[in-house]
Amino acid sequence: MRWESTIPNVLAGEAQPLACLPMDSEEFAAFYERSSRSLWAYVARVSGDPALADDLMQESYIRFLCAAHPEDGEVAKRRYLFRIATNLLRDHWRRPQSCSIEEIPEEFFAAPSDGAQSDSQAVLGPAMALLRPRDRQLLWLAYAEGYSHREMAEITGLASASIRLLLFRARHKIARLLRQQNLSERSGP
Repeated sequence: MRWESTIPNVLAGEAQPLACLPMDSEEFAAFYERSSRSLWAYVARVSGDPALADDLMQESYIRFLCAAHPEDGEVAKRRYLFRIATNLLRDHWRRPQSCSIEEIPEEFFAAPSDGAQSDSQAVLGPAMALLRPRDRQLLWLAYAEGYSHREMAEITGLASASIRLLLFRARHKIARLLRQQNLSERSGP
């Protein structure tokens, strides 16, 4: 069975079949299992918004399935998927945002009381949140996903030669923020 989907034609009120990537259901399910956690973590960390990560991850897979791209193996498919997610993040950031404080759920303001955060999340989370999205993106792709500079350039659309410098700067920014955070904790109450 080929992986096909139907999308509703809102104007006509009917569903039309959409031919997608020639990938059978089992192959796609296996690819999804291997890639979904890291893609969601990447989008959530870069955007800082788990709900947005859910939405963009779903949209990334839909676009991945419906795109015509050469099948160069698992690694190329993952890079292509991350590139789609990166472009969706850019599109999201370019859109004007409007949100009132009433629209933000109360649990967003509550600190976790059950110790649900790991030590690395407790230390890195605040520092990562202070970085620009591109810096978070580069650090995540390099250290959480383990991509090379060339692969990061393919995913982000940046020049391969600039990745090294941008990553260097991002590392120094987060190191400075972590040092400041450590100093403020020591001089605290």
